Amino acid sequence: MKIIIAIDSFKGSLSSIEAEEAVQNGILQMHPEWETTLMPIADGGEGMLNVMLNATQGQICTIEAHNPRMKKTTASYGISNDGKTAFIEMAAISGLPLISKKEQNPMKTTTYGTGELIRDALEKGCTEFILGIGGSATNDAGTGMLQALGFRFYDNEGNLLGQGGEILEKISSTNQEYVHPLLKNAHFTVACDVQNPFFGPNGAAYIFAKQKGADDAMIADLDKGMRSFAKFIHKETGKDISFIPRSGAAGGVGGGLMAFLNAELKSGADLLLDICHFEKAIREADLIITGEGRIDHQSLMGKIPGKILAKGIKHGIPVIAIAGCVEDREILEQAGFKGIYAIKPKDMPTEIAMRPDIAIENIKETMASIEF
Repeated sequence: MKIIIAIDSFKGSLSSIEAEEAVQNGILQMHPEWETTLMPIADGGEGMLNVMLNATQGQICTIEAHNPRMKKTTASYGISNDGKTAFIEMAAISGLPLISKKEQNPMKTTTYGTGELIRDALEKGCTEFILGIGGSATNDAGTGMLQALGFRFYDNEGNLLGQGGEILEKISSTNQEYVHPLLKNAHFTVACDVQNPFFGPNGAAYIFAKQKGADDAMIADLDKGMRSFAKFIHKETGKDISFIPRSGAAGGVGGGLMAFLNAELKSGADLLLDICHFEKAIREADLIITGEGRIDHQSLMGKIPGKILAKGIKHGIPVIAIAGCVEDREILEQAGFKGIYAIKPKDMPTEIAMRPDIAIENIKETMASIEF
């Protein structure tokens, strides 16, 4: 039997490759003669960089840059083997875990560091950029990133503005005289796994800002700022990004990239599967195993398990899924999964089950118990 194993990370517990190796070990323990192929995968957030580097035999670049509260730290990004494409995980320098709980405030946090990574890659000769924008600590619509690339934003009295979501409502004009000259030759593709518009009830601020440290008053102010900035963008560029799907991703970074860098916003899952040549890899497979930390009906809405299920159905290959937690089992089965397995024993506390060593053993035991 030939099995393709393509599992997203179990966030907070196991990386994609760690989860896949545990699945492989569990299968080979019972069926050592079977052929298993690991395909590390991600949807544009955590783990994207490693997947991209693995697919392109790329290399890591590490530089000093600014975190979401403008403190200098080190961060890494990747460059493809041919030196032309940069792979940047926004979370590596602008991510929520990089700042303390006390520092989490999307009125103040900035994407400046992400712009610094882009600038460094430009100066190393990259012309293609793939940005994974999941996991940010920000709601500045990418203004910090643009500032690091030479854009300057001013209020209606001509004062130069600083960083953070608090500047969005104040932006009245921009100066692009100092924009990095190499940007004119660069093409940006943005990988994201959410469909949210720039502002409004389902926009960046109302859906994501609370988890980044905003209270209700801040959320209302941030959304007001996003509305104001969208009007400014329309006036400045002629582009109306207000309700474009994914423009609200990462606190509006998706929209900012579209507006000022002509970026393409794509499903992170689709993009990664294409780069990994997933459909070619599964042609002769007898079974596909996918999964993520938690699987439910939302896994069918643009996430890795749902995308992989669709590929399996297209090619007539059965797909099973594993997860730490399983909900909406009936919906998932109706969608076409041939099996859905929760690796966590019912009597095991979640905090124990999420320990990497425990999660690995639970996956191996689950796989060894399945009757294929």
